[in-house]
Amino acid sequence: MTKDKAYEPFEVDQRMVAHSNYWAGEMGSRFYITLRDKKKILGVRCTKCNKTFWPPRTTCVFCFSKLDELVEIGPYGTLETFTLVTYSEPVHPRKAPFVYGIVKLDGADTGMAHFIDEVDFNKVHIGMRVKPVFAKEKKGNILDIQYFKPI
Repeated sequence: MTKDKAYEPFEVDQRMVAHSNYWAGEMGSRFYITLRDKKKILGVRCTKCNKTFWPPRTTCVFCFSKLDELVEIGPYGTLETFTLVTYSEPVHPRKAPFVYGIVKLDGADTGMAHFIDEVDFNKVHIGMRVKPVFAKEKKGNILDIQYFKPI
């Protein structure tokens, strides 16, 4: 009988690039196409719970009903919470400093994370009213809203 040889653990430093396409689904596709082509923000309303979600999803998180009633929401909203990012990391979406916050649009019951710009870092606050600034070049993703700024 042969004895198994013991090996010490080792690390391999490698990088992988994986090119792929992401399908946002029917609901997500309608959301992004309307955002890109019409500069309108859509939510989806649950008729049973009377809640409106943004971004749209296909299932209500409260009653698990199928959702398909798209409604226009915003464009104005309220900053629910935020963080001031003061250091840069390779995984950050942009160089520091920047403000990242949860924006709950008028007509929606949920919020979404996005950039807050054109604001004095010492004056940004929870409850601040904001509006979207749309990107000049639209690509059919959430960054078609370049950022939100104070009203």
